[in-house]
Amino acid sequence: MDTVNITIDGISASVPKNYTVLEAARSLNIKIPTLCYLKGINEVGACRMCVVEVERARTLQASCVLPVTEGMVVHTNTPAVREARRTILELMLGRHKRDCLTCSKNLNCELQRLCEEMNIRDVPFETYNTDARVDDLSPAIVRDPSKCILCGRCVNVCKKIQGVGAVDFTMRGYRTVVAPAFNRSLGEVACIDCGQCIKVCPVGALREKDDTEK
Repeated sequence: MDTVNITIDGISASVPKNYTVLEAARSLNIKIPTLCYLKGINEVGACRMCVVEVERARTLQASCVLPVTEGMVVHTNTPAVREARRTILELMLGRHKRDCLTCSKNLNCELQRLCEEMNIRDVPFETYNTDARVDDLSPAIVRDPSKCILCGRCVNVCKKIQGVGAVDFTMRGYRTVVAPAFNRSLGEVACIDCGQCIKVCPVGALREKDDTEK
């Protein structure tokens, strides 16, 4: 197997030539946080939580889509990297309904865990999209756009793994949402209620419908 020599946080190693920086770091037990990344399913660099500093690069790079190259020197925990990740999280929280204590994902939420690790206590940005209509017309799945962080995991697991494509990114800019076409309900489109989207959602934007009382 062809390899390249790289250095990550002072650790030199030879890694497979087809690795990304994120894969190389994980092979060395160096933690780089991610939210949108799912190996082989959602490798798009959308959330930017995995940014790293690469020597001689002009800007921070998304490690999940950055191929390793010979002689590359990477830093994963510099002040600039930490500040960028913190700002990214704060921006996400600006469009995220923060009812964590009553959320189905409480204590099992990837966004919540990262905020705890980075000691985020205040959100400096004005909130929006937190009053979006909850879609509960499906017999099995509840979709809450007010909690969606636009990571794209559900979009690609539905499209690439299930071959259905029931949801996708709609609208543009800050109005972007993940929804069925024409913002219809999951109960009105070709959703097969498989639950794969629930499984990969890092927050509480998708959850199983609770019929315990029935």
